[in-house]
Amino acid sequence: MALLLREALGGSLRRVRMDQGRTLREVSTSARVSLGYLSEVERGQKEASSELLAAICDALAVEIADVLLDVRDTLRTDPEHATPQGGHANIATETKVVIPAPASALAAA
Repeated sequence: MALLLREALGGSLRRVRMDQGRTLREVSTSARVSLGYLSEVERGQKEASSELLAAICDALAVEIADVLLDVRDTLRTDPEHATPQGGHANIATETKVVIPAPASALAAA
């Protein structure tokens, strides 16, 4: 099974916390989130809302963008996401998104 976003995000948050030598209790108190919930987020068992992610990142004194870049790198290096040539899938060239025009724009045409 492919690595889930919540698992990669939790792993990134845990690495930052551990690199700082901080405990779950310290970060959970600073972020004003229960220790158990923070632990579940770090283990990829719970999805972190954007508000919760912001609070955790503030408590860790790290930018959300930096955490998300780490998550991106983690997801790209996951062997299940690699292309057969050893490169990585490129959403810009391999995915096509079609957004229909609003009905009002079609009626005016």
